[in-house]
Formats: sequence, C-alpha cells, structure tokens
Amino acid sequence: MKVEISLHAQSLKNVAGSFKGTSDPFAVVTQIATAPGEKPQVLGKTEVIKNNLSPNWVKVFIVDYELGSNVKVAVSIFDEVRKSENLPMGCAVFDIAEVLGARGNTKCKRVKGGGTVYLHVRKSTGSGVLRLKMAAKKLKNVEGLFSKSDPFFELSRKLDAAGGKTWDNVYRSEWLKNNLNPEWEEAAIDLSILTEGDFEKPILINIYDHESKGNHTPMGELEITVNGLKAAAESRKPLAVRLKGKDAGELYILKADVSGVDSVTQNMAAVSISSSSTTSSPAYKGAAASTGERHAFLDYIAGGCELNVAIAIDFTGSNGDPRQPGTLHYFNSGQRNDYETAINAIVSILSKYDTDKQFPVWGFGAKYGGEIQHCFQCGGADKHMGVEGVLQAYHAVFKSGLVMSGPTVFDEVIRSAARYAANTHASAQARGGQCYTILLILTDGSVSDVQATARALEDASKDPISVVIVGLGNDDFSGMRFLDNFSGPGTGKRDIAQFVAFNQHRHNSQSLTSETLNEIPNQLSEYFASVGVRPNPAIRRSDSSIIVEEEDEIDLSLKIDEEEIVVATGGTDFGTF
Repeated sequence: MKVEISLHAQSLKNVAGSFKGTSDPFAVVTQIATAPGEKPQVLGKTEVIKNNLSPNWVKVFIVDYELGSNVKVAVSIFDEVRKSENLPMGCAVFDIAEVLGARGNTKCKRVKGGGTVYLHVRKSTGSGVLRLKMAAKKLKNVEGLFSKSDPFFELSRKLDAAGGKTWDNVYRSEWLKNNLNPEWEEAAIDLSILTEGDFEKPILINIYDHESKGNHTPMGELEITVNGLKAAAESRKPLAVRLKGKDAGELYILKADVSGVDSVTQNMAAVSISSSSTTSSPAYKGAAASTGERHAFLDYIAGGCELNVAIAIDFTGSNGDPRQPGTLHYFNSGQRNDYETAINAIVSILSKYDTDKQFPVWGFGAKYGGEIQHCFQCGGADKHMGVEGVLQAYHAVFKSGLVMSGPTVFDEVIRSAARYAANTHASAQARGGQCYTILLILTDGSVSDVQATARALEDASKDPISVVIVGLGNDDFSGMRFLDNFSGPGTGKRDIAQFVAFNQHRHNSQSLTSETLNEIPNQLSEYFASVGVRPNPAIRRSDSSIIVEEEDEIDLSLKIDEEEIVVATGGTDFGTF
C-alpha cells in the first residue's frame, strides 16, 4: 500500500545570524535503509518557506508501506542561504508504523538545537498526474495605494475528519511580483495526493498576495473539481474568483491534462462518485454500511481502530528440555531462543498499533497437577506490558511447576482468543471506537486434531480476529499449511489463518514480520465489510494535544546542490534479531 507523508515544524532555531534576518527553512526526507543490502534513498525536498521558523510545507511524499515492514524516514531541516549553501537546522527520525499507530496518524519529535517537527501519514490512493497551467485577470489589488500585489495560488483537497470536513493544502505555486494579471508556471500534481483519483472530489483554489514575513493576504478563492478544470480548459471561459462574497477577478484554466491514470483508479473514481451519497452520511462510529462495502485497512487505522494482540505459546514436551542447549525453549542470556526471537520481532511491530500495549499471554500443552492444560495464563497477570512484559510472562512459566506434555491442541486457545476479540471490540464500540485482534500462536509441531482446529477457525471467523501461526523447529508442518488454505476465496469461509515457517526467515527479522503479517490488512477490512461496519472518520489532532518525543540520533550526511540531493554518508538502521 502507498502512504503519504506531510510535514510542518514549530519554533525552529534561527540559524541565519543576528544581522541576516530569519531563516528560510526547507526539509529533505530520506528513507533509511533498515535491512542489509538496502541503501538509503532521498525521497525529495520541500519548498523553501521564507522568513519562517514555524513552516507548514505543502510538499507531500509517497512511500510504500506494508504491515510488518520496517520503514523509517529521516527529516533533515536546512536554512537556505544560497541555492548551493545551506545551514543545518536539525534532524528527526520517524518510524512509519509508529506514526500510523498514533492517534491522528501524527507524531512530533524534538529537533536538536531547538524546535519541533510534526509528521503526518495518511493513505494514498489513485494514480495519474494533473498538468495544470492557470492565469488570472483583473485581480483586486490588496497591497495598498503605492504598489501591486504579488500573487501566488494554493491547491487544497477536502478531507473527512472526526471534527468535520477540512481543507488540506497540497500545492503552492511561485509568486509573481507586482502583477494583477499573472500567468503562473505549469504545475504537475499527483492525483493520488490531490483527489485520491476521484475527478469529482472538490478542490479549493486560493490566491494570495505574497508577504515576505509569511502573513500572506487572501486575494480570492473558488471551489472546483478535476473534471471542472478540464471543462474550463476546453471552453476557455473564465472562472469567477470571489473574496468575502464579492467578485475579485477571473481565473483562466490554460491547461488541465490528466495522464497516467490506470483502469483501477478510474473504477475507484466511478465507485466513489456513485456512492458519494452513502459515504457522506454522518452515521459513522460503527454504523452499518451496505453489505459487502469494502474500505481499506488504513481507513480503519486512520479512524482510530486499534490492533490488539494475544500471544499463545507451545509448552509441549516435543520442544525439548529447556535446560538443555539446542532445544527450542533453552534460555541463554547472551542470545534469544526462537520463541523469544519471534515474540520480539512480531509483537514489536503490532504493539505500534496498540495504545495501551497490554497483551494477554496464554500457554498450551503443559500439565499442572497432573492435568493437561490446553489454554492457561502465563505470568501473574491477565495482561502484560509491551514486548518485555510478554517475554517476562513467558519466562515465568518455567518457574510455575509445569510439566511439559502434549498433545498439540489449538482449538481452546483459538476459541478463547475469539471471545476476547469479540469482547474488546464490543467495549471499543461502546466508546465509539473499533478494535481488531491478532492471535499469534508459536508452536514447534503440527496440530494433533486438524479438523477440530479447522472448526474452531471457522467459528472464530465470525469474530474480529486473525490467527497467525509461526512454526518453530524442523517438524512436518503440512497440517499447518492445510489450516492456512482451508478457507478464503472459493471456500465460502472468511480467511483468518496464516502459517509461517520460522526457519525460512530466521536470519531476517523484516522478512519474518512481512510474511507473518501481510494478510492481516485484507482480513481486517473483509471482516468489517462482512458485518457492515465502516471506518470512523479520520482523527485530526491539534498540535498542542500531541506529545513531543525526543529526537533520535542517526548518522546521516546529505550532499545538496542545485541538481540533486544524495546521501553522502550514513542513513542506515538495520534491525536485528
């Protein structure tokens, strides 16, 4: 899936010097290399904002992201002194999963030396480019008696947010000095950013008089669509610009060409248009949608849907004596065993989408008091805090007097997790929210009763849950692969199971998490569609409500010139097991 990154900053340190005025900041976004063999990639730079220590950049960056992948970006801020000379103003590193998991999909980091930078992530949909060229005539002068206005224009898209519909600026033109009849340079605007590929989605065009101090004066505005721009370009008829309800000039669309739009985007646009009366309904927050109506995973995440995680650990005797080196549960203070490795990698990713980071941990396949237990609590509490809490609960089991036994039975754990998923989602709905649960089963062997497990999965498919089974060791996992394939397209059953053999990914944590979690976004959206629950409106937060986090240190040096920006040194942050 593709996501969009937008940036703004507050109270940056002025590095221009006492006699040179205020800094002119711009930001460079670099995708950090997070795995061996990758190289850091400069995604681009924002526009320069003159004389402004709290810039709101309109440049949007698009990044590929999949649940389970480790995607990080560095935001490097500079003061442009000359085109080839820039003064550093600070740097901050953001984990895209952490931003998506944050309320409002926004994070704020402190910049070393002074100030803060905010990064917002949202879904990117659609394709194609709008090539737009505009001119204006008879604009009203707002500069005063002795000079003329210096006009530029901005394009904004309409967003549906929890507080209502809002405009989000996505493009800003150059400004033309002393000109009430401007003709601006041609602009190339990504349609996924401007309208999500919907040619009937409203666009707001604002014209401003440029002021060097940044407090630009409105000169007029109008609302239109991509189709409206195309029609205006064909007719050559002027569009009326209005300011406070009065005529303020004419806008001419000299060019509005669309290219690179694939058939999927065109179909999406058609669906969006035909269903606009439905999607604009205020009956959100768990209201029923039409049967089968599908929304994307990121739509639910943007609306505050949380991912809960439950962990189930295999304590059957086939794992071997945990006191013996080489067995799957063997504890070595200098190196994680396979269970610890899988917990650390997978729960670390999913915890970024869970606000309280409290996880239930269950065990199966052990005897207590001579009686086999197929679902028992690990540790001394119902839930445990973060990855470290899960690991502590896991370790505590070996001090609890268990006898590792068998057989390998999953159905009790699956049914317990399904009840937990239904209850947590019902509680979230009562608060106006949404919740989806992922059950992570870690096991060393094939399940003893495949058909009983399949029935448990089929029953659980009616609840907001996905089941991820990670097979550790060298056993025959053919039964697990059957569970992975017994549902889905053509079977009439919702697919909720995914099996991954740990050994195939044991040397690459990103490969493990990507393979383990890649089906969950589709399973989540499929579940909510099946029960007619739409995503809540995207949450929008004020800057003052976002917790400022400390900056992350990273070794990154950029070479910036008029032609290109490249990474000179650094820009790597390899995750390890």
